[in-house]
Amino acid sequence: MTFSSGHPTVDRYIADGYETVRGMSSRFAATICGHIIRRQTELGISGHFAEIGTFEGRFFIAMALGLSAGEKALGIDTFDWPNAALIDRFHGHCARFGLTKEAYTALKANTKELTSADITKALGGPVRFWHIDGDHSRTSLAVDLDLAHSVMHPQGILCLDDMLHPGYPLMVTGVHAWLEKHPEMRLLAVLDREDIVAAAKFLLCRTDAVALYADDLMTTFRQHHWTMGADFEQYYAVVLTPHPRLAEVE
Repeated sequence: MTFSSGHPTVDRYIADGYETVRGMSSRFAATICGHIIRRQTELGISGHFAEIGTFEGRFFIAMALGLSAGEKALGIDTFDWPNAALIDRFHGHCARFGLTKEAYTALKANTKELTSADITKALGGPVRFWHIDGDHSRTSLAVDLDLAHSVMHPQGILCLDDMLHPGYPLMVTGVHAWLEKHPEMRLLAVLDREDIVAAAKFLLCRTDAVALYADDLMTTFRQHHWTMGADFEQYYAVVLTPHPRLAEVE
């Protein structure tokens, strides 16, 4: 990695521990998201972190380590795949990297059965950063987005995994449909893939929060900024990619 989140504990975990936890989120995206959590803290945006589809906790641990004192991380998963021992492995990884039971909690549930009250009860306040990596269908994605949006900090981030993945080609249409129902929200940035496993992520936020993040991302990660941006027809979103380049045309 040629860049960092700026949070020493997060960066140390991403460098030395990230790939010892089974999962599919990329170190590239985790570093950028760790930076966003650090920037939120600097801007005075307080709140919690929550993740849908926690698995063994690879991405979860990185974000949880970046939270401030008094903030908490919530991992939501059915924790039954590939076997019932998954939740034990998750807790084991969290302990291995220094997360105490006061700093995080796990909710063994299907998001279709959860309400905003359940999330608020588990955390006690709004979520400033959501990571959604649940069931990869448009119906489930809409449920997850609605749940996350209902308890999201007004200046918070929704981070969606496995966008533009060739294995799930309709997921992006689900995002577009949801954004049409929520005109106050927009695509902030696309974090490009490392490979077919470590797929791209979308970052969403309220339109009035874009200015808090967009220029900072383009400046901080200048060497990874694809300057053409993502054309969302009504606006352009930031694109960050491991190897930014334009096609050479003679």
